[in-house]
Amino acid sequence: MTAACNPVLPGSHPDPSICRVGDEFFVVTSTFEYFPGLPVHRSRDLVTWELVGHAVHRDDQLDLSTVPASGGLFAPTIRHHAGRFHVACTLVGGRGRQGSFVLTATDPAGPWSDPAWIEDAPGIDPSILFDDDGRAWWCGTRLADPGDWPEQTEVWVRELDLATMSLVGDEHVVWHGAVEGAVWAEGPHLFRHAGEVLLLASEGGTERHHAVSAARGASPSGPFTGSRANPLLTHRHLGGDVPVANVGHADLVDDGRGGWWATVLATRRLPLDGARADALQGRETWLVPVVFEDGWPVFAPGTGRLAEEVDVPWAGAHAIDARSLVDHFDGPRSHPELVSVRTAPGVHRAGLGERRGHLRLHAVSGGLHEPAPHAFAGFRLEQPVATLATVLEAPDAPSPGVLAGLALRLSDRRHLTLGVRARAAGPIVELLLHVDGEDRVLGVAEVPAGRLGLVLEVDGFDAVARVEVGERRIVVGTADLSPLSPSEGGGFVGVVGGVFVVDDTAADGHDAAPAAFADFDVLSLVHAPAG
Repeated sequence: MTAACNPVLPGSHPDPSICRVGDEFFVVTSTFEYFPGLPVHRSRDLVTWELVGHAVHRDDQLDLSTVPASGGLFAPTIRHHAGRFHVACTLVGGRGRQGSFVLTATDPAGPWSDPAWIEDAPGIDPSILFDDDGRAWWCGTRLADPGDWPEQTEVWVRELDLATMSLVGDEHVVWHGAVEGAVWAEGPHLFRHAGEVLLLASEGGTERHHAVSAARGASPSGPFTGSRANPLLTHRHLGGDVPVANVGHADLVDDGRGGWWATVLATRRLPLDGARADALQGRETWLVPVVFEDGWPVFAPGTGRLAEEVDVPWAGAHAIDARSLVDHFDGPRSHPELVSVRTAPGVHRAGLGERRGHLRLHAVSGGLHEPAPHAFAGFRLEQPVATLATVLEAPDAPSPGVLAGLALRLSDRRHLTLGVRARAAGPIVELLLHVDGEDRVLGVAEVPAGRLGLVLEVDGFDAVARVEVGERRIVVGTADLSPLSPSEGGGFVGVVGGVFVVDDTAADGHDAAPAAFADFDVLSLVHAPAG
């Protein structure tokens, strides 16, 4: 027997959806404004997971160039039918085409198709049921109009014609949530189980009051009757001083061995000023065992709570060690887990091979505060304790407006940068915290031109920034990272740490300034205690 350590997909992996194909399990999660989008992870034992591809992997598949922070790709669902994987999702915000769509592939590693846009599919969080009789059903959620209370939503269902990828037949509104007055009944999924159709949905919003509820009916079109035990899974009744909160957005899978499991999102919370706040990792993917009693799912039987470790009886032994995400930039492609901010079709933002063993980023924005594509390449910050490091060259000539280095990014409005700025008087390294339009200077160090190492050491909501010049280690400053907590900064994503370059003169007709990075490493302490 082996224990799966929760979260099984740490870092910003929200809104998980899961399916099984033979002996393999596949999970897809939301990515919002980041690209490539909709990562697909595979596991053979529910314990160890590997990234095999992204459903959105070409910047001409979908236009994310103008989506706002925490806009873009919402709450996907992954299903397998007739030899093909299907991912249903919604694109929200921006000036490009919006709405719900389906991507397909025979191999989860890709390539994935261009989107088949689903007309007359308002709202978000689409899911597909491939029913036993060969028919397919689409369900989603939208704001009720008119609603009986503010932010009331409704789950609706229509048949999906797979040949034309279009909705046919009558629409059926089947659910408004289990609790009167509950907001945002969302993330619906339909399952065929024991001769009936099971509807799962979450409600209460994706923060403190998040909860999973269920209903049953004879047909995908309803009517549905809610479980008397609703909500079936939540941590909202535990109060604010708990290490794991925001539990919801469940999807179910049978393991092919007589057992059932669910993926859910949840957020680790760390002590802050005598209370707790959401960890920088944001909403992550957790695994929970499920049994069925009287036709209803029971999540985490016996406890009703998410656990840091979950026994998987049939999994083999697995050693857990520190996880280091590192790219030496010496191959033909960048690390598959590196992400950029938004898409920028036709714009040269990053290049491998332009300088051997380096990633050269070309500035395409004036600052990380702009709601625009950026020259940024980052890894999700997976654990509360982590060290980020990179090496770059500080130029010996002034570069007006150019800032390059390391960044911790929650959103356009909130980020921390440890950057090199070249002045006529010589280069400096600056530690800056950007909060809601204001740059706070937390530290400055003068450095010589040439090769510099930049390091950010993160421990919960504290960070130490330093620069390495040869054998010298210079502390630039310290930072309180609590403004980057999703509790404080809002949004649907966690912090991504990366390398970047910006140039506030680029918009004035100057050539985009480049910066060359040798190595980028994020070393995380695995399974750090939630506090």
